Amino acid sequence: MKDDENSSSSVQRAFSIIRALAATQAKGGRITHIAKATGLTQATTHRILQSLVAERVVEQETGSKLYRLSIDFFSLAAQAGNTMDLRSLCRPSMLRLCASLGDTIFLLVRSGFDAVCLDRSEGPFPIRSFTGDIGGRVALGMGQGGLAILAFLPETEREEVIRYNLPRVREFGVYDEVYLRTEIERVRELGYAGRNTNLLDGMAGVGVPVLDREGRAVAALSVGTISSRLSPDRLPTVVELLKREATAISAQINPFDSTLRRPAQSLAPADEAR
Repeated sequence: MKDDENSSSSVQRAFSIIRALAATQAKGGRITHIAKATGLTQATTHRILQSLVAERVVEQETGSKLYRLSIDFFSLAAQAGNTMDLRSLCRPSMLRLCASLGDTIFLLVRSGFDAVCLDRSEGPFPIRSFTGDIGGRVALGMGQGGLAILAFLPETEREEVIRYNLPRVREFGVYDEVYLRTEIERVRELGYAGRNTNLLDGMAGVGVPVLDREGRAVAALSVGTISSRLSPDRLPTVVELLKREATAISAQINPFDSTLRRPAQSLAPADEAR
């Protein structure tokens, strides 16, 4: 029994050190800093670090006192990743939203400079949308879902998309650079895109980003409905439900999942995907 307790304690200490190293991965961690972060003595910290180095989970810079998680550690994490594709992961949330709101729900993902409809759960009201059915695409920045994705891309990527897509969105007659950048800042501040541009007569929508752990948009959940169903009184409820499901999805996203790099690939026929 005593040996089991000691073994359990050693495992807990090892993982506390791994978590402390993860927090300092960019610059590396010294024994003194790791010991302070974990509450362990320097002697215990050094002993466990050497064991982790021997297992190639941790590496120490040559000629330095800095420790980091090793490439082998990240390789193990990638191999253990959940390979559930994004479409399957989001489907339960989409069904719940469709049932709760009684409106059509879209799942949009980025594909280059476009937003692609990866999935759609149909509500009872006939609607029109920028992307249309599953597989449809629109320039990032158009529509609530595409705008939500664009707003929460890393700044350098966002700027690249804006430069490329401005000529495309200008064709709709209501977009210019000032308007688009103003809308992006508004979405980043509110956490959702919900302004009605009247580009689709009688239609309205709301889009929220699905973020990874670094705050980067990997997808967007959006509602498409008729304008009369998205009144100022109902809007907060719709936004709250969308954000709740987006947060639940975000918590399940594995950053090592290879399907996140090409989420729209699941739309291709099986022979093409291979």
